[in-house]
Amino acid sequence: MEIDTQNKPRRIAIACQGGGSHTAFTAGILKRLLKEEKKKFDIIALSGTSGGAICALLAWYGLLTNEKNKSIRLLNSFWQENSAQSYGDMLLNEWILCASRMQEVMTIPEVSPYFYPGWAQDYLRKLLEKHVEFEKLGTLIKPSSPKLYIGAVNVRSGGFKVFKSDVKNHEINVEAILASAAIPTFLRAVHIENKIYWDGLFSQNPPLKDFVKGHSHEKPDEIWIIQINPKRREKEPRSIKEIQDRRNELAGNLSLNQEIDFLKAVNKWVDLKYLPGDKYKHILIERIEMLRDLDTASKLDRNEEFIKELMRYGEEQAEDFLDKWQASES
Repeated sequence: MEIDTQNKPRRIAIACQGGGSHTAFTAGILKRLLKEEKKKFDIIALSGTSGGAICALLAWYGLLTNEKNKSIRLLNSFWQENSAQSYGDMLLNEWILCASRMQEVMTIPEVSPYFYPGWAQDYLRKLLEKHVEFEKLGTLIKPSSPKLYIGAVNVRSGGFKVFKSDVKNHEINVEAILASAAIPTFLRAVHIENKIYWDGLFSQNPPLKDFVKGHSHEKPDEIWIIQINPKRREKEPRSIKEIQDRRNELAGNLSLNQEIDFLKAVNKWVDLKYLPGDKYKHILIERIEMLRDLDTASKLDRNEEFIKELMRYGEEQAEDFLDKWQASES
């Protein structure tokens, strides 16, 4: 992890992988990074998919107003309010988890989200709108503002979609975030301008390539990836549950690994001087990983203590990452 010895802060882009409730881990990481006072890096862009998109949005919204503490407050507040707290909500949460885990031992019929009211999606919309004044974003976004990229997939065409915070024609609104988080087995597809979108987990999880567009001076020096799905497992999956969990993890990492391989190839071409220096630069790629052995069903778990523990764990992992990163600078 070689760091530029110049005094100016490193330009950092942060990519937040999706993963339902597991992205409370991402919120913890972002909180710790935003608390950093040593001014050794500037966050110039964020990207995210699904739950990672929500975390990236909340961090970005605070940065737009130069208020890192606002980002931290928003991350805390969102995950607190998203937790199951009332007695009825806690019962519903346990029922969903139980039903999901029972699929290993018995067949449980799945019900289309179009067969019951869209209360969960409506609640998420209200929660997002409570924390972010989307209608004011157009006045807050400046050419110097951090960028935000949100991943989704076009259901009909299969094409990847990245919603962007462009100055002239920004696409970040509550519909874009809902589209990125629209898990098709639980939430209805989101319609935007005659197009239909599902969860970004089916496309770029999370988007990386948009970080490296433009001229060299506009690009980050480093991309830090907050990875929810583990790269490797030590044990062979044998039970149906273990097989399904590992299949989910591999699918979630597929696009991420492809984009990382592409960026590494570009770095190699830059080092060999095959590419012009005014448009391309060597960009370091780092990962802050979720290393806990959690099953897929727990991505639906909104238990308050579970959420708080994942956030604490995220802060610990970020602290460890920053210690190593700063040590490599000296």
